[in-house]
Amino acid sequence: MPRPTIYSGETAREILTRLASGESLRAICKSEHLPAESTVRLWVAENRDGFSAHYARARDIGLDCLADELLEIADDGTNDWMERIDGDGAGVGWVLNGEHVQRSRVRIDTRKWLLSKMAPKRYGDKQSFELSGPEGKPIETVAMSAEEAYKRLLDAS
Repeated sequence: MPRPTIYSGETAREILTRLASGESLRAICKSEHLPAESTVRLWVAENRDGFSAHYARARDIGLDCLADELLEIADDGTNDWMERIDGDGAGVGWVLNGEHVQRSRVRIDTRKWLLSKMAPKRYGDKQSFELSGPEGKPIETVAMSAEEAYKRLLDAS
């Protein structure tokens, strides 16, 4: 059965609902009954029935879901420790499962990076810049004519 290409409200609602729950468009469009990713992106570009605004809002809500996942991944200690078994099959202690811990770290870092790029005002690092004059004093401003500014520029060269 071919994938749908004609815009329908029902299909759009399913896509928007899944986007708002944090699922990627690529993952959503792997479902056989839904249109290809390129078709959905075309709907956004053409703004079929106001789809573009709904799509943007669903993406925005999906970012909040992604942020919630950060806490879940960080708080989940499942599989962080493995029981060490001796040759007879008896448990002899617990060891850190470094591979699982590192994978969790990568999952967290990837989500943090993505959030900071997709919504920098909400999830990016706050940056501030301060300008000051020599020795931290305020910057001095001087009013002059363009002719005088050009003369000073030439004298400084």
